[in-house]
Amino acid sequence: MPTAKTTASRRIRSFIRRQGRITPAQQQALQEHADIFCLNAEQTPDFPEIFQRRAPLFLEIGFGNGACLVEMAEANPDRDYIGVEVHRPGVGHLLLLIQQRGLSNIRIYCHDALDILEQCIPDHSLSGIHLFFPDPWPKKRHHKRRIVKPEFAQLSARKLHDQGYFHAATDWEGYAEEMLEVLNDCRSLRNTSPDERYCQRPDYRPLTKFEQRGIRLGHTVRDLIFKKSKP
Repeated sequence: MPTAKTTASRRIRSFIRRQGRITPAQQQALQEHADIFCLNAEQTPDFPEIFQRRAPLFLEIGFGNGACLVEMAEANPDRDYIGVEVHRPGVGHLLLLIQQRGLSNIRIYCHDALDILEQCIPDHSLSGIHLFFPDPWPKKRHHKRRIVKPEFAQLSARKLHDQGYFHAATDWEGYAEEMLEVLNDCRSLRNTSPDERYCQRPDYRPLTKFEQRGIRLGHTVRDLIFKKSKP
């Protein structure tokens, strides 16, 4: 019988590791602060011990350069945040922001988000999961790499506590429709939109520079917010 790690290694990845250009400042931040703020995906975490308190816990998948995650963490000091990102320049940039703003309520995984959800996040532990502007993989032959699939929806629901929510946002209409279908079909999640389609952007989700640029170009951003369904 395949182990969890064997199964994960055979799974179609929703990302490609790109080396990217890492700045000297980002590299220095990784060297000086990764030991404090970055978590080991091979170890079982004790989040109350890590944060030295018990607080609502939120997970952001694919935080990019970390600007949105930092803004949420700074605005909500009574909440703890886990960010997952596979690209080291983004992790380095987030570490810089954490230090500049003196934040203590963020920790980071530089690893595959599905592995983290499966192996590091306890069931029924999250108050919210954020998936803001995931890679849309626009070419049809690459749609299989999109992260929002039925198995992902079920896994996310399992990690949420009874009042938890899943929130995705995208400016790709085709991907939004695909996510909407998958999430509406998940019996463990309930669409909070009155018409079971899209929601208005809530105040807690900051507008990113990427999003603002897209809006100027005429792109429509769609927010999908689902709550954990009662058994």
